[in-house]
Amino acid sequence: MRVIITGGGGFLGHQLCQELLSQGELVGPKGSACRIEQIVLLDAVFPRTLEPSESSIQVERIVGSIESCDSIDAAVGDKRGSERGVAIFHLASMVSGECEERFDDAIGVNLQGGLRLLEAARRIGPTCRFVFASSIACFGGSALKDPCDDWTKLTPQTTYGMTKAIGELLVNDYARKGFVDGRSARLPTVIIRPGKPNTAASSWASGMFREPLHGQDCLLPVGLDQRHPMTGYRAVIDSLIAIHNLPAESLGSDRAIGLAAMSITPRMAQEALLRVTSGSEPLKLPSGLGKIVLSPDARIQGIVDQWPVAIDGSRAQRLGLTSPPSLDEIISEFVKDFI
Repeated sequence: MRVIITGGGGFLGHQLCQELLSQGELVGPKGSACRIEQIVLLDAVFPRTLEPSESSIQVERIVGSIESCDSIDAAVGDKRGSERGVAIFHLASMVSGECEERFDDAIGVNLQGGLRLLEAARRIGPTCRFVFASSIACFGGSALKDPCDDWTKLTPQTTYGMTKAIGELLVNDYARKGFVDGRSARLPTVIIRPGKPNTAASSWASGMFREPLHGQDCLLPVGLDQRHPMTGYRAVIDSLIAIHNLPAESLGSDRAIGLAAMSITPRMAQEALLRVTSGSEPLKLPSGLGKIVLSPDARIQGIVDQWPVAIDGSRAQRLGLTSPPSLDEIISEFVKDFI
């Protein structure tokens, strides 16, 4: 089996690649476990190096844009999908803040790039399993519920959310037509991302953990009691793989599955940080614990106000997907993996 990961140079793409190297197999076209022979990573930039692996799986990096047909063709390869099995995990995307500032680029990357990739998958045929990373930013406006679920109307109030909602509809229709075996994972905000803050409007959700754990203060653009759906990065990786492996008949006509999430506030983050660093077995931090400092940003707050505050992931849980770990577990995992 060949596996293609767009956005393979990003945090989730890198983590997904590592987990697939560790597992060594995915469900193939015939519904049974199939050995992974090759993983192809497509991204414009590869800031990380792959950790040494004892796996025999070949890993190939292709530097290119999802907007480029040549890059997509190089990544997806030939049409031997029926015999070998091809899995595509489409994670490449501009983030929310960028999309609001650069509408035309957002259309080119998130919308047209995704359509080009679906067309490449269509050339392989219906045995190609296509997993699209969507977002809770698909929800918004007057249709918001508390909590939102898989039957909440998609009325995004950001360009980013609009491209994700259209992506979900495209995956549904390509699956309905029998072009590909498509499925979408509607992700909550993923915590805790390492590295520096990015231009995502939800960047504060990781920053309010990451910066204090590195001994730095986090400037918080939203209120201390702002509720927001979040889950850990390990749970997301496990869910992406589980969604790929689900039998098509278990999905029905709606191939978009909203992952379960916790409704977290910065105040809860503060309490969890203090709990894990001052308990009976406190985490050892090299630089001490930084603070969360209020620094209101009307632009970020305005975007976040249009997003859901809670997610009902009961459908995902009925399908056997991973439940969110506790905040204490997520913090401990991050310290172990990245500090």
